[in-house]
Order: sequence, then C-alpha cells, then structure tokens
Amino acid sequence: MDEDEALARLIALAGTSAIGASGASGADAALLRAVVEEASELGARRALARLGLADAAARDDVADLRQLLGAWRDAKTSAWKAAVDWAVRGMLALLVVGLAVKLGLPGLLR
Repeated sequence: MDEDEALARLIALAGTSAIGASGASGADAALLRAVVEEASELGARRALARLGLADAAARDDVADLRQLLGAWRDAKTSAWKAAVDWAVRGMLALLVVGLAVKLGLPGLLR
C-alpha cells in the first residue's frame, strides 16, 4: 500500500467515524492525527520530488550546496577584510606623505 492509498483509507475511516459518533473521542483525535501526519508526509515527498530532491543523492547534493555556500561566505568576508586593510594602508601612506610635505622633508619621499 502506498502513501496515497493509505491517506485515502484514513480519510474514509475518519469520515465514517465522524458520521457515527455523536461527540469527539480519543480515537477520533488519534485518527485525525494520523490523517494529518500521513497528509503532511505525502505533501513533503511531493514537494521534494518537484524540487528534484527525491532521489538518494539529494542528501549529498544539499550537503555540497551548504559547503559551497559556506565557502562563498568565507571568501566574501575575506574579500571585505582585504579591501578594508588596503584602504587603511592607503590612508596611512597618504598621512605619512602629507606629514613629510608639511614638515618640509621632500627627501623622505624618494
């Protein structure tokens, strides 16, 4: 019995128990919970299939994508740090050149 068939049987069982029962009981709640669990499982499988992640290699694919995303974030962070480092060094070089000109020491620039 596949998931579609199991869900159809649970829904049919829930419908007949709702018609025959005068009030909600513990069995009705358990049956409703089973229907919801089966429906959510079936929906999750369908969503993964539509995304192309229903095969056995999907776990490895997602792990590779996470690793690639982590590497991208690390590279982006180091690129920003390098850019800030170069900007600070450039500002300090301009400050030293400015001080040398202000103090009249053009020989230090050569």
